[in-house]
Amino acid sequence: MRARHAAVAVAVATMAIVGTSACSADSSAHPRSASPSAATPLQDRLRDGLLTQAQLPDGFKALTEQINSTTTGAPHAPASTVSIPSMPCPELGVGTFMTVHAPPVEDVAVGLEQVPDGDGDSDGDGYGDDEGWFGQESLDRYAPGQAAAVMDAIRGAAQRCPSYTNTFVDGTHGQSTVSVTGADVRADDSLVLRITSTVPEATDPFISETGFVREGDVILMVQKVVGQKPRSGVEAVLPAAVAAYRTAAAG
Repeated sequence: MRARHAAVAVAVATMAIVGTSACSADSSAHPRSASPSAATPLQDRLRDGLLTQAQLPDGFKALTEQINSTTTGAPHAPASTVSIPSMPCPELGVGTFMTVHAPPVEDVAVGLEQVPDGDGDSDGDGYGDDEGWFGQESLDRYAPGQAAAVMDAIRGAAQRCPSYTNTFVDGTHGQSTVSVTGADVRADDSLVLRITSTVPEATDPFISETGFVREGDVILMVQKVVGQKPRSGVEAVLPAAVAAYRTAAAG
C-alpha cells in the first residue's frame, strides 16, 4: 500500500498538463531573460549558501548523492516562452515551473528528506503512518530587479488559479486547490504556496508545498514533494535555509 501511495504521489508531482484548468490565462509580460553577461562572479558563494547536513533540523537529511545536486546550472526542463502569468494553472503543481517559466541567471539545488518516524500503522501495511517527505532546496539568482517581479508573478498565478482539474496520463482526473500564505521569516519578500490534490483511489488528499524567500536578487525555495499527512512542512526547514544562505552571502 505504501508503494501505491508513493506512485500516486509521483503522479501528482509530475502530472501531465493536458487537463482543463479552472482559470484563465493572463497576458502579463514575462520578466526579461537575463543575458549571460548579467551573471555575477559569486557562483561558489551561491552554492555555499545551500543547506548542509549540519545545518538541517533534527529528523532531516541532505541528499547530496541521490540526485544531481549542488551544481550550478542544475539540470532542468528547457525554458519556455510562456511566462508564469500566462502558464496553464496545472503547471503550478510541477516542481520545475520556476526554471521553465522564469529562468534564472544561476541556480543551485540540494535534495532534502524528512526521515519517517515509523509511529503507528493505521492501514496495516507494515509501515508507520508518517512516511516523511522528499524535496529539495534551491537558490535561484536573477538579474537585478527580476526576482521581485517573479515573486509577484507567483502570487498572481495563485490568485487566478484557486482551483483546477488535473488530467493524468492514464486518463483519470483529479482536482487541486491552491492557497498562498506568508512565510514566517524576515526577508525582502516571502510566501508559501500549498496545493491540495484529490486523486482517484486515494482517500486522503495529497499536499505539496513550496516556500519562497527573496533576498535581494536571489529566490530561495524549499520544495516538499506531495505527501499525505506529513508531520511537518517546508516551514520546518525555511529558517535554517535562510540562515545558511545569509551566512554564505556575508562571508
